[in-house]
Amino acid sequence: MNKYIEISGRKIGPDYDPVVIAEMGINPGGNLEVAKAMVDSAYEAGIEIIKSQTHLPEENVKIGNLEEKHFYDDAQKNMFTEEQERELKTYVESKGMIFISAPFSFAAVDRLERMNIAAYKITSSEMDNSALVEYVASKRKPIILSTGMNSIEGVKKAVEIIRRYHDNFAIQHCTNIYPTPPDKIRLNSLKELERAFPGAVLGLSDHSLNNYSCYAAMTQGASIVERHFTDKKDRPGKEIAWSMDQEEAKELVAFSKTINKMKAGKKEILKEEEEEFNENKNKVNVLITSKRLLKNSTISKADLTTKAVAKDGIPADELYRVIWKKIKKDLPQDYILKWEDII
Repeated sequence: MNKYIEISGRKIGPDYDPVVIAEMGINPGGNLEVAKAMVDSAYEAGIEIIKSQTHLPEENVKIGNLEEKHFYDDAQKNMFTEEQERELKTYVESKGMIFISAPFSFAAVDRLERMNIAAYKITSSEMDNSALVEYVASKRKPIILSTGMNSIEGVKKAVEIIRRYHDNFAIQHCTNIYPTPPDKIRLNSLKELERAFPGAVLGLSDHSLNNYSCYAAMTQGASIVERHFTDKKDRPGKEIAWSMDQEEAKELVAFSKTINKMKAGKKEILKEEEEEFNENKNKVNVLITSKRLLKNSTISKADLTTKAVAKDGIPADELYRVIWKKIKKDLPQDYILKWEDII
């Protein structure tokens, strides 16, 4: 049994179907009813996990004369009160889905702990925030660690901190370019992470414009794929452009339920192949006339083709024993050539 992590009873790892996470991000625009509409749409698509972001703008600080605007504007647009976020979590869970969130401050972690959050996402932007990583890890909840904008050494530092408290974490490759062009996705990073962290559960946090990266990541062993989500592509918001809608989410979920079946097995003759072969073993490729041939005409390659038929005839691999021979009698097109037909 390979390693796995577990979030609210959902086991995630190589021996289980990959999980698809729908990231709402700032798409609801701070409107709880819009957020619920997005949850409804994600539910209809078969999504298992909804991810939010927990921003508390009052936690932003000033450095000298420069205000730290890290996520500040987006947070203002997407800000939910604790009561609203709790209501959203309850709504998600009422549909049998799992609600997780990414905190951006100690106070945000405290809020999520009061809500009894199932798991935490540590975003790429916060992965090098060792104090926050440790504070999240100290809560001993499952963690999904996104690694965009960080080197392998940086990831190792964060993983070491988490492992002081538990091993129930996954590592996501990510590119923080919005949207991400194909040549910047770098799926080979999954193999690098696999070598650096043997046995770790791996995933992809994707910001490209379609499902292709997620499909490819799952073929390379990703157990988690995450894309931004919206119920409607015509909603306002800068993240809508790289968000999947319900139809794309359905396709991604369907693929996630199929990929492990497609990857299973090894190169060998299958029982079903043998049965199929036995049904057709009396059929062989034989030489067939491609046009009408006249008595005493010389046979050329252009006069013949091959077909698999359940009748006796001259095997196709005898072609060069047949050409330049003469025909004993007139032969119609699509005639199964026999040795007695040639001189």
